[in-house]
Amino acid sequence: MHPILENYIPVAKLISQTFGSHCEVIIHDFDRPQNSVVYTENNVVTNRAVGESFTEYFVKEVLLSRKFNNDCCANYIMEGKDGKKIKSSTALIRDLNGKVIGALCVNIDLSRIVQFMGDISTLLGMPDAIVPPAEEVDVVSSIREIVDDIIDRTIGDQDVESMSRDQKIALIRFMNDREIFTIKGTLDKVAERMKISKVTVYSYLDEIRKNGG
Repeated sequence: MHPILENYIPVAKLISQTFGSHCEVIIHDFDRPQNSVVYTENNVVTNRAVGESFTEYFVKEVLLSRKFNNDCCANYIMEGKDGKKIKSSTALIRDLNGKVIGALCVNIDLSRIVQFMGDISTLLGMPDAIVPPAEEVDVVSSIREIVDDIIDRTIGDQDVESMSRDQKIALIRFMNDREIFTIKGTLDKVAERMKISKVTVYSYLDEIRKNGG
C-alpha cells in the first residue's frame, strides 16, 4: 500500500465505527488497478476483499456524475450483486504532487432503511418509499487525466508487442468491464499504449461483447 494511503486507515476505522455495522469503508490504491482494494473495514455491504479491483461504478457513478466536485462524489445510489440498494460516497486521494493515487469509498446498506420506510408508508396509507436514482452522467473535465493514469497503470511496463492476442484481449476486457471506454478518447489512448490500431481495439471489444463481456 502507498504510504500516504496508510494514513487513511484510522479514518476508515473512524467512519465505520461511527456509522455502525452496515457501513463499509474501502481504500483503493490506483498504482495497482487490477488489485486496487488494499484495505477494508466492515466489508459486509459489497463484500469486497483485499486484492480485488475497483468496479465499473467508479467511472459510471463517480467520475461521470454531476455530483463529482472537489475530488469527491457523495450519496450516489448503486445496486449490490444481491440486489440491495447501497448509498455510496467516494473521495479521491492525491499524493504531494497532486496526482491521484487512490480513493476512499464509504458504502451504506439501505436495504433495512428501505424496508422500514416501506412498512411506515404502508401503515400510513402512503405510496411506497422510493430510493432516489443515481445521478445522470455528465463528463467532468478532470476525469481524462485520472482515467489515463488508470490505463497507464493497468498496462504498466508490460512488453505489449510480445503479448499474445488472448493477453491483449484480457487487458481490454478488464478495462471494458470497468467502463473505461465510456470516456471519450480512451480508445485512442489504449490503442497507443498497446501499440495496436484503433480498428484492432474495436474488433477486440466486439468479440468481448459478443461473448457476453
